[in-house]
Amino acid sequence: MEIVNVKGEVRTDLGTKWAKQVRNEGLIPCVLYGADANVAFTVDPHDVKTLVYTADFKLAQVEVDGNSYKCLLKEVQLDRVSDEVIHLDFLKLTPGHKIKINVPLATRGISPGVKLGGKLVTKMRNISVKVFPENIISEVTVDVSGLDLGQTVRVRDIDAIDGVEILNAPSIPIVTVAIPRALRSATAAKTE
Repeated sequence: MEIVNVKGEVRTDLGTKWAKQVRNEGLIPCVLYGADANVAFTVDPHDVKTLVYTADFKLAQVEVDGNSYKCLLKEVQLDRVSDEVIHLDFLKLTPGHKIKINVPLATRGISPGVKLGGKLVTKMRNISVKVFPENIISEVTVDVSGLDLGQTVRVRDIDAIDGVEILNAPSIPIVTVAIPRALRSATAAKTE
C-alpha cells in the first residue's frame, strides 16, 4: 500500500476569518481527528496532490510539530466555483479500533461472454469495508473469468478476505456482461 508523506504546520488560530487568510496565502487548512486529540494544521497544496487527486486508496504519514501520525484522508472540501481544495480532514489510525473505508474494486480475468461479443459493464467502482488498521487493503479484486453473456457478479460473490468485513448489501451487482443489441437481434434472427 502506498503511503504519502505530508508535512504540516500547526495552526493556533481557528475560525472562518483565519481559514480565509490561510487560503489567501496559498495553503490548505486541515484537521487531524484522533481518539486522543484533534490537531489543526496547514499544508501546501502540492504536498497533498497525489493523495487528493487519485482513484487509488492511499494512506498518509502526516508530520506536524515534530509528531508523526499514520492516517487516512477522510474528507475533501472543494470550492463550488473553482474546484480548488479548501479544507482536508484526516483520520488518525489507532491500532485495535475498526474503521469504515471505501476501497476501489478491480476486476481480474477475461470473461468468455466478452469474447463472444458482450460488453463488460462495471456497476460499482468502490466498496465499503470495516477493518482494523493492521488489515487495511488497497483494493478488492473480483474474478470475472466465469461470466458468460447476461451474467452478473454480485457483492456476495467476492472471496472472503481475512480481517475485512464487507458492508454493502450482498445482492448489489458489481459487474455484468451485457448483450449488445446487434448480438440479440442476430440471435433472434437465427431462431426464427
